[in-house]
Amino acid sequence: MTTTPLMRKPLGQTDLVDWGVVPTMIEGESRVSGRLISRNPDGSSECGLWICTPGTWFCHVTRDEFCHFLEGRSTYVHESGEVIEITPDTAAFFPQDWKGTCTVHETIKKVYMIR
Repeated sequence: MTTTPLMRKPLGQTDLVDWGVVPTMIEGESRVSGRLISRNPDGSSECGLWICTPGTWFCHVTRDEFCHFLEGRSTYVHESGEVIEITPDTAAFFPQDWKGTCTVHETIKKVYMIR
C-alpha cells in the first residue's frame, strides 16, 4: 500500500467531478470539472486534474499555482498586457495575486498544484 497520492494517465481519467460554471464569466459559459489527487486538511494546498471548456473569464489567482497543461489551447492576458499562449505540454507558474483574463479556445486539461 502506498501513502503517496498519485494519478496515473491523467488524460484518460473518466471519474471526474463537475465543479460547475466559472463564476467570473465575461463571455460564454466555461464549465469546470476534475479530480483531486490530494488536499491538505487545512486547505493550504491541493493538487489534481482540472478541465475547462471554452469561454472567457476574469482570472484572479489567490495562491501560487503551478500548472502543466496537457491538452487544449487557451490565452491568458495579464492586467499589464502580457500575453501567455497555452498549448499542449506547456508548464506555467501563476504567482499569488496574478490577475487578468483567460480565454479557452479548445477545452483545456491540466494537472496543477496550488499552495
